Amino acid sequence: MTGQDGGTIRVVLADDEAVVRVGVRAVLAAAPEVEVVAEAQDGREAVDLVLAHRPDVAVLDIRMPRLNGLEAAAEIRRLTVGTEVLVLTTFAEDAYISRALGEGAGGFVLKTGDPTEIIAGVRAVAFGAAYLSPSVARRVIDHLAATGSHLGAAQQLDGLTNREREVLGLLGSGLSNAEIAEHIHVVEGTVKVYVSGIFRRLGVRNRVEAAILAHEAGLIPRKAR
Repeated sequence: MTGQDGGTIRVVLADDEAVVRVGVRAVLAAAPEVEVVAEAQDGREAVDLVLAHRPDVAVLDIRMPRLNGLEAAAEIRRLTVGTEVLVLTTFAEDAYISRALGEGAGGFVLKTGDPTEIIAGVRAVAFGAAYLSPSVARRVIDHLAATGSHLGAAQQLDGLTNREREVLGLLGSGLSNAEIAEHIHVVEGTVKVYVSGIFRRLGVRNRVEAAILAHEAGLIPRKAR
């Protein structure tokens, strides 16, 4: 595993449509630090290949035979340490996204969206950050509101300090703890304390849920990197 050390980010790619795999692989080929080490055509094969190759990132389509992307993500999180999950989704799969939050997915990108978002998502989750493409974030927020499971950003953010709000916005933009530390000129350990406090005050389980709140509250800076 080298991605978190600044080397090659190794990826296992899973989608039941060969044309989608070809397209995503071509997109990732534009990033010299990303290497697709294996491809799967269903969720069960994806889990097996992750166990065999121990990649930094598993890029999973939601709808696949044998195991769907959510089930595969859950098994990957249960059976491995160090492999992050980036979910490929479409506008027709809003209901699956909220479920995927509980399966440990580190990010969501549209398979038909801006190709640069797929690269950005792989980079972000490889370094332990959360990534939501802006269009996916909006759909997630709308879906949570429509289903009554809205996270209520406005009320929850009242308890955050100005510094915590800044950190939350940077987290929501896809920055890792190390990148946030560089941005606000503190050590990484201080950022970890901020992030833990933010999670506790907001009642969120992971960086993706925190990122959703950041998007909902309009905290994402225009240029964080």
